[in-house]
Amino acid sequence: MKKLNLGCGKDIKKGYINVDSIKLPGVDKVVDLNKYPWPFKDNEFDFVLCSHILEHLNSIIKPLEEIWRITKKNGEVKIFVPIFPSVWAFADPTHKQCYTYFTFNYFRQNDYLNYYSKARFKIKSRKIIFSKYLKPIEILVNSTELTKKAWASLFYFLFPAEVLEIELEVLK
Repeated sequence: MKKLNLGCGKDIKKGYINVDSIKLPGVDKVVDLNKYPWPFKDNEFDFVLCSHILEHLNSIIKPLEEIWRITKKNGEVKIFVPIFPSVWAFADPTHKQCYTYFTFNYFRQNDYLNYYSKARFKIKSRKIIFSKYLKPIEILVNSTELTKKAWASLFYFLFPAEVLEIELEVLK
């Protein structure tokens, strides 16, 4: 199984190709992820991890198209991004994109608004992660798809979360 850790920073993972824009200890490949195409072959990876990297890039669509291109059919992608309206989505001056619970819907096979890109993913799971002080809220919100959608549509300002964890399957 070939695995990629995009934007790894200092979080070097054994058994992965660790990629970052800076040559830090353990980084296997230095890549500017804002330049396309990325230096990987089509269908090269079985698994791609993107932990707190996508929000730093110039686009939402282009990186997801590249992830789709370099990941095998039925390959898995795991993404962590700050979720709107988290203070962490806006506090870092290097953040260029903002993500919501619904952002990745635009890349689903049968979504009404999927015409922005040819990249297609099946959303396998979504988890909304709150601060440690709101763990009881996190448990309640993540209990069903309905409670997640209710939070994302109605209660996100009342109980702001910090991170969206999403698992995708590549469809080709």
